Amino acid sequence: MTDLDTFRKEARSWLEANCPPEMRQPVKGDDDVCWGGRNWVFSSPAQKQWLDVMAAKGWTVPDWPVAYGGGGLSPEQTKALRQEMAKLNCRSPLNSFGIWMLGPALLKFGTEEQKLHYLPQIARGEIRWCQGYSEPGSGSDLVSLQTFGEDKGDHWVVNGQKIWTSYADKADWIFCLVRTNKEDKYQGISFLLFDMTTPGVTTKPILLISGASPFCETFFDNVAVPKHQIVGELNRGWDVAKYLLGHEREMISGMGGDGGMASLGSFYADVLNDNPVLRAEMAMFEVENLAFRAHSERFMDEWKTGRAHPAYSNLMKYVGTELNKKRHEIVMAAGGSDALEWESARTNGGARPRAWLRTKANSIEGGTSEVMLNVVSKRILEMPGA
Repeated sequence: MTDLDTFRKEARSWLEANCPPEMRQPVKGDDDVCWGGRNWVFSSPAQKQWLDVMAAKGWTVPDWPVAYGGGGLSPEQTKALRQEMAKLNCRSPLNSFGIWMLGPALLKFGTEEQKLHYLPQIARGEIRWCQGYSEPGSGSDLVSLQTFGEDKGDHWVVNGQKIWTSYADKADWIFCLVRTNKEDKYQGISFLLFDMTTPGVTTKPILLISGASPFCETFFDNVAVPKHQIVGELNRGWDVAKYLLGHEREMISGMGGDGGMASLGSFYADVLNDNPVLRAEMAMFEVENLAFRAHSERFMDEWKTGRAHPAYSNLMKYVGTELNKKRHEIVMAAGGSDALEWESARTNGGARPRAWLRTKANSIEGGTSEVMLNVVSKRILEMPGA
């Protein structure tokens, strides 16, 4: 038995002993997904127990160094752990923009003091983050952003507005792109961290066609941000932002793999018997899903060893987005007239149509599908420009 085999066996035994049965059930709604943070209300004692034991083990972020709240596992061990969790149907103990996006950026660009301060809190689910990137006039052309930080000696005073700030109304802190030099479009942006309870920060939810939304407008009115809360160099925040965007697109592409859902066929077996056309569509989707998951494994292995093409996350984001949209279109088709119902308790408040409508935003957030295809054609396929 190899060292990896031994680790896999021990990890499975630990998971079997420590993952509550309730945390091995399929995710059915938003309450089943733990986001952590100082205002988080656990849906059950089991949800809190699962987060606590995984955080204590360092397995909410198994590949982060132990000093920063992680498990210190190798890439191979991390992959084996996630495979064993999948075999046991263990839910993710913690969803977190801090884990998916800010954490990797801090590990690469943060000071030692910043890593020791923020990363353990992220790993334990004690701090919930949101992302302050897009602005009303700066979406695809993000570097045109105008939120400005005025230098006041020991702090900046930030004024401006962000839009499409996911879960800003629930977040504890924000990682934010702020212009600190108006003379240079690219080398005049800084990457700042600040508390959402800082005086001058306000949020306003944006209602979508689904009837709900994670998105907000976020406003900054003379917000004081201490100088030590900058990540990376002054006016070089675009370097941090680009690195983080790769991880964001990796996160969004992951929704295409399974979206936290079990096989569609297992949900709709009774419908499939009477609908050969839907059965064929679902079978094709499952084949594409398996192919995407296999390709994702390869991409992640190459990404973590520095062998992946720098633009490959754009391709993965586009394909994952389209696959997730297709999944929910099939769910709607299989649901029949029930999938059109909007408000009753019987349909969990119209969960299916609301989720289907929500997927339309996948092709905008994190970079529009059109921009992703342009990047793929130019940088990966090396096609000539117009």
